Parts: sequence; C-alpha cells; structure tokens
Amino acid sequence: MPEDANNFYESERVSARTVEFSNLFQMTMAGNLFVPADLDRNAVHPAIVVGHPMGAVKEQSANLYATQLAERGFVTLAIDLPCWGDSEGPRNRVSPDLYAEGFSAGVDFLASQAFVNADAIGGIGICGSGGFILSAAKIDSRLKAIATVSMYDMGQASRHGIGNSVSLDDRKAMIDTASAQRNVEFAGGETEYTGGAPHTIDANSDPVAREFYDFYRTPRGEFTPKGQSSARTTHPTLTSNVKFLNFYPFNDLDTIAPRPLLFVSGDQAHSREFSEDAYARAAEPKELYWVPGAGHVDLYDRLSLIPFDKLERFFSDALA
Repeated sequence: MPEDANNFYESERVSARTVEFSNLFQMTMAGNLFVPADLDRNAVHPAIVVGHPMGAVKEQSANLYATQLAERGFVTLAIDLPCWGDSEGPRNRVSPDLYAEGFSAGVDFLASQAFVNADAIGGIGICGSGGFILSAAKIDSRLKAIATVSMYDMGQASRHGIGNSVSLDDRKAMIDTASAQRNVEFAGGETEYTGGAPHTIDANSDPVAREFYDFYRTPRGEFTPKGQSSARTTHPTLTSNVKFLNFYPFNDLDTIAPRPLLFVSGDQAHSREFSEDAYARAAEPKELYWVPGAGHVDLYDRLSLIPFDKLERFFSDALA
C-alpha cells in the first residue's frame, strides 16, 4: 500500500450525510452529500457530482474526490450508479444508459438543494464513469463542466481491449458465451459473473490485474456494501456485460462544446489511450492533463498524485 494512498479519507472541515433520490425511471439512487462545514447556506454555490470506477461503489475513490473538493468550497455528491452499491437495480448488471442517467439524476438532486446554484453544476467520472458522464453530458446540458480521471471507454475496452488485444473471434466467442448463459439463467440456473478485479495474484499475474488487486482486494480500497457478497464485488454479470459492445461514448463528443472538458490521466497509465482518443474527438474548450509518473489506479486514491488543485481551478473557472 503506497504511503500516500488514502481512499477512506475523511475531513473535519466537511459535513457529510447519506441521501437518496429517484432517477428518471423511478429507481432509488444512493449518494453521499458533502458540504463545506462553513458553507453559507443562505447563498448558492457551485456543485459537482462524482461517479466511481466501473464495478466499484461510491466508497471507492468517489467519496475521496468529493471530500477533497468539498474542502475546496464545492458542494459535492458521490453517487452509487444504478445496480451497484446502495442504489436500486438488479445487482451488478451492466446498463450504460442507466449509468449515464445516474449522473443526470445526481444533477436533479443537486439542483433541488436551496444552497446550490443550479446553473453551476459540473461532474467528475473516474475510470469507467468517465465514459458514462460523457454519455450523460451529450444529452444533459445542465452539466456545465466535465472532468474525467483515469478514464476507460468500456465500449472500446470490451470490443477491442487495451491496445487492440481483443480480436473479432474473441468478441464473437464472448457473445456466444453470454447468449448461451441467458438460456441457462432463464431456465433457473445460477447467475454467472465475469471480469472485475482478481481475488488472488501470483508471480505470473498480469501487471494490470495486479494493479486492480492492490486496490480492490486489500485494505487500501476494499469495500463490500452491506448485505452483499465480497465474492461478487467489481464483477458484472456475464449476460449483461455484452451490453458494453453497443456502447460508444465518444461518438458526437464535439456536441458537448462549448462546455469545457478536462481529461486527466497518468502518463504511465495502461488506460491512457482512452483519454487521448476522447481528447482528439472533443471540441474546444478541452484539455488533456498528464500526471507524471502516475498509473491508472494511482489516481484512485494517492493524494500526492491526484491533481486536486488542477481540478479546483478547472471547476472554479468553469462554474463561476
């Protein structure tokens, strides 16, 4: 565990409480609302909705970002995406449209708060949520500024893998397996899960698998929501995971302009190709910000590497 890793960071300068609200489909969303302790509640303030990595929950990375930015004066909301954490939805199901809707529902909630400026709401998507918040922003103009951190395009990652490591035959085999499993589960068979962080590693483990294990399967970032199974955390269902094959969050990305976009990635991250791709497709104003020496998971929780000052400046300027 790196000395500067602090996923479960808390602050005496921030007031935090759990909240619930409905999305467009009348599903209950769960979140943690963070408010600066000295906030003037008779005035209105900028706000930020924060989404967790794919397969994670708000207690993993999202709370940390929300707390740090609340210390810097923003009202923040860390959400559990539908089907994950404490939000409603069939457990561990993949639904990119629902995930994007989760961000819009977060904006609904923030805009309803008397001390929030409804015209000054931005959002942060970490890892897979980077693609989900971009998908949301394309059809929700209330998101006035968007930042992604260690972004994954879960569609591209599913179709082609990192560095185009997944072939067409691999993809067809994935589809065949998921299709056959639908028959099994419809007939009452056990639900199968796939992907996610490994539960064990050894000397031969892939470096990316090791990176995720170090966060999700150790005290550094491990978290199991109440009443759920630790064996299933981070793992989407096999039958629904193919939904990502139809997910293209970077298409028409230029339509978000003139709302500003900030793409943050470690220059050593295995996922850096997704931020580069999104940046190339986006219209101005946009920025691609490299964190020297940082890998993908480093930006989940390492306080000396996460550029909170950069994020503060970005949102302060964009939401002024």
